[in-house]
Amino acid sequence: MIDVLLADDQALVRAGFRALLSSAADITVVGEAEDGDGAVRLARDTSPDVVLMDIRMPGRDGLAATRDIVGDPRLAAVRVVMLTTFAEDEYVFEAIRAGASGFLVKDTEPAELLHAVRVVHRGDALLSPAVTRSLIAEFAARAKPPQADRALGALLRELTEREREVVTLVASGLSNDEIAERLVVSPATAKTHVSRAMTKLRARDRAQLVVLGYETGLVRPGWLA
Repeated sequence: MIDVLLADDQALVRAGFRALLSSAADITVVGEAEDGDGAVRLARDTSPDVVLMDIRMPGRDGLAATRDIVGDPRLAAVRVVMLTTFAEDEYVFEAIRAGASGFLVKDTEPAELLHAVRVVHRGDALLSPAVTRSLIAEFAARAKPPQADRALGALLRELTEREREVVTLVASGLSNDEIAERLVVSPATAKTHVSRAMTKLRARDRAQLVVLGYETGLVRPGWLA
């Protein structure tokens, strides 16, 4: 069973999500919060598998709440999916840095929302098709200069040439199937390369792999596959 926490300041939106999620045999809603403070408090009380977090809420917003949840060692297994009204919401970019594992626009199809919860729960990152390309382009444009981090540099040197190539493809928004097609390998092989790169770079998930790719200079701003 996948335990989900809902965080949105609109009661009607929460009710809609609750009804949809509760219709799935493998998902249960363990709590609802109307602001970021409530989301953090309930996350600590219930230790959900997934938090569906609205970015814009009064008081502590979803971005700050996500940062607190992801940064709490007791909640290391919790995954956050950010909900945004607009595909190019400026906060989506910052939420990647905060540690969000997925992004969806609120008008997504019901089946896609259920799929998102399951994908994130199993440890993969998910970016809505409406968000992915613009997000990656924005990240490339805003990326900080490569960090001179000796420890991280050592981790980068552990990557094989193929794993480095895979990181650049992940950072350009390609799925495992698209990476497999580009490299002429099976999807299972592509997934293995991605998983190994994440392990070596100690990335929390696929979204963080994108962050590390740009911030370490492994992927250069303006380079999009």
